[in-house]
Amino acid sequence: MPVAAACPIALTASQRRRLKKMAYGHKTPHQAGIRANVVLHAAQGRSNACIARATGLHLDTVRTWRGRFAEEGLPGLADRKRSGRPPAFTPLQAAQVTALACRLPAETGTPLSRWSAPELAREAIARGIAMSMSASTVRRWLAQDALKPWQQPITRKNPPPDRQHDQPPKDFRSQPLRPRSSRAAAPGAPRGRGHGRESLPGGSAGPAGAG
Repeated sequence: MPVAAACPIALTASQRRRLKKMAYGHKTPHQAGIRANVVLHAAQGRSNACIARATGLHLDTVRTWRGRFAEEGLPGLADRKRSGRPPAFTPLQAAQVTALACRLPAETGTPLSRWSAPELAREAIARGIAMSMSASTVRRWLAQDALKPWQQPITRKNPPPDRQHDQPPKDFRSQPLRPRSSRAAAPGAPRGRGHGRESLPGGSAGPAGAG
């Protein structure tokens, strides 16, 4: 079976500059650099087999990108949109299920202490968030969330404290200090208001040592 001839490639000065920038630029994606390198080799008149050996690519890969450039030019080296199945759920539905997981099951009337993925899927269907939903879909959404508030421990209100704890703590700094004597009284020394005065005959008091 005869081998098809390779497509001839002729570059303008502008195309050559852009291809070199794509092939050797540090910020260029790897795949874009490989495709530009294939076209630069092809512009030198080399065969597809020779380019495949020089770049380490498969022969069909070289033939594909050489043919794309020959037909479309530089836009042919870009990735084409791939057709695939549209997403089954919207971001809003994922957000609604995540918000449901942040609430306690008792708040929704579900007799559970903690949500599980199957229970969340059934509750989402019952609320009309989606017609159908699997537990694996719920697990994937919850795993992608960064905060994960549903994994936090459930806090319960403490019982009211005792009455003795209702009183504010005493501030000892506000209590008045008792005056302390600068020196201790000598043993046998008289105390009271008559300290330093002797009793005189007749019940009158006079200065110590008087008379």
